[in-house]
Amino acid sequence: MGTGYQSVLLQRDGAVEAGGVDAGVAAHYGAPTREARKLAEGKAIADLSHFDVLEIRGEDRRSWLDTLSSQRINNLEPGQSTQTLLLSIQGRVEHEMKVLADQDRLILIVEPGAGAALEQFLNSMRFMLRVEVNNLSLTHGVLAATRPIPGTEAPVWTDPWPGVAPGGWAYSREDHPGKERPWLLHVVDIDELASAAADEDLAGMMAVEALRIAAWEPRFGAEIDDKTIPHELDWLRTAVHLEKGCYKGQETIARVHNIGHPPRRVVFLDLDGSMHTLPSTGAEVKVGERTVGRVTSAALHYEAGPIALAVIKRNVDPETVLSVVDGETSYPASQDVIVTPDAGQVAGRFTGFLRTPPQG
Repeated sequence: MGTGYQSVLLQRDGAVEAGGVDAGVAAHYGAPTREARKLAEGKAIADLSHFDVLEIRGEDRRSWLDTLSSQRINNLEPGQSTQTLLLSIQGRVEHEMKVLADQDRLILIVEPGAGAALEQFLNSMRFMLRVEVNNLSLTHGVLAATRPIPGTEAPVWTDPWPGVAPGGWAYSREDHPGKERPWLLHVVDIDELASAAADEDLAGMMAVEALRIAAWEPRFGAEIDDKTIPHELDWLRTAVHLEKGCYKGQETIARVHNIGHPPRRVVFLDLDGSMHTLPSTGAEVKVGERTVGRVTSAALHYEAGPIALAVIKRNVDPETVLSVVDGETSYPASQDVIVTPDAGQVAGRFTGFLRTPPQG
């Protein structure tokens, strides 16, 4: 949506606007933990209308995006959803896209403010192909829920997380907490945003983030920096097809997965709740006096209390109690392994990982 956007749903009673990348929608409507519980139970929806929306039309749309990105797109049927990445030649994440196949187009949902740069890149790669890229961010918005929103005919993207897509690979355990949180994004006309949400209780971005962190799902606007490769965030599950054809960054994906290790790993942190505060994004994660990573997201969960995601060095002992240091405040933190320290080097070794056979 860009700077200056203000959702009409900020007019709801109790709405307090979010800051940073989520400015323009509500952080909460007066009771963030209660909102998170209702969102999880399917009794509320969330306003994500500040997210950007693009569409790709034209006969070559699927095969074209397939050649550019990390996921298989060319066999996507209308109504099907997936997730894909655009990578640098070094395999670093440059864009993340939630892709929904509609009847005669692909709909892309991306982070707030990311649409213009993505549109520019995609247009630079059109050449003579039969594709057309349109930025719908000013005319369309997103409503999120853990179930379909009744009364709307909006296209719906269904989050594949934490499943292991065809051609994907999981670096974390099978009993994944993300299975407890279905996640649906409804793409609505911005003029119909208020009417689509009229009969619904609302949850703010604090609730959305609490559920996302508890589901161990990375967010492009939070867990990513200029060095991030997909392996570090367990994104080989849903956003990378290991058997598809060439795309930029593929060599790094294959090399790290088969014969190397990702240098860092995302980790879930259960924070000491006695502080009655949350660490800020970027707070240092330490083992003793040694800094081993940084907090990328933090939230207060309605059941688990203060929780966070952090990206830390791969070789940190999973049994080590960490400390999160934010200014003068130190939070003891126990870690729950998401990406295992021995992730990678799978060539000739097929135990300890979830894998789906390549299809198509």
